[in-house]
Amino acid sequence: MNGRETAKIRLDGVGKRFRAKGDGETALSRVDLEIAAGELICLVGPSGCGKTTLINLLAGFERPSEGILEIDGRAVTGPDPDHIMIFQDYGLFPWKTVLNNVLFGLRARGVPKAEAREKALDALELVGLRVAADRHPHELSGGMKQRVAIARALAVEPSVLFMDEPFAALDAFTRIHLQDELLRIWKEKRTTIVFVTHDLDEAIYLGQRVVLMAPYPGRIQRILHIRLPEPRERTGEDFARIRRELFEEFHLVHKQAQDVSEYSI
Repeated sequence: MNGRETAKIRLDGVGKRFRAKGDGETALSRVDLEIAAGELICLVGPSGCGKTTLINLLAGFERPSEGILEIDGRAVTGPDPDHIMIFQDYGLFPWKTVLNNVLFGLRARGVPKAEAREKALDALELVGLRVAADRHPHELSGGMKQRVAIARALAVEPSVLFMDEPFAALDAFTRIHLQDELLRIWKEKRTTIVFVTHDLDEAIYLGQRVVLMAPYPGRIQRILHIRLPEPRERTGEDFARIRRELFEEFHLVHKQAQDVSEYSI
């Protein structure tokens, strides 16, 4: 992206240290990143690289130890109802129907009852689950539960959506289907999305850019711009070329992490 004035999200020299015995642990070091409004960006990297720490900072669940972290030009000091996180475990209320789960955030914001119901049903329509509005979570598959979680997030019309490995627990076919659904919704809504995944193919398929992170301490190793024709073809030569490039870089990062870990023992 061009110019800080156009950044939806800006990180400048962001670091995070957690207190521990001795000097503590540096989870993130000097992270510089700008994300444009309406961009879908994927964070990947091996365990310990700080992906989850970074997205928790962005969502306001943690505070940086140093650096500047801004969304829409304002410092992130805590959770914001305009910035929604979707987790791997769905977070649905088991005693509420699908519709009432989606209504929850709207009612918390004081949206009038009739308007809230309309927005909730529209969100369920968007994810293809309007017919399941009266079901309870225990009656749904894992993929359907995650679609309800996405509908609940979209119903409040957030400007930023953070997704922390939301499809990791799903079977391969459901995961592919939800990747396609997420892309369809993103192209329609153009919500800014930061998506954490450990799956390189998923990152290449979804992201406009893929941010590869490295551990010890967590940092950005490389940013790849994914320039593939739409719709992206998972079995195409260009996709395979980018996968090889990212895998080689990932393999290098993993080896460096092992070397550091062995040296520190």
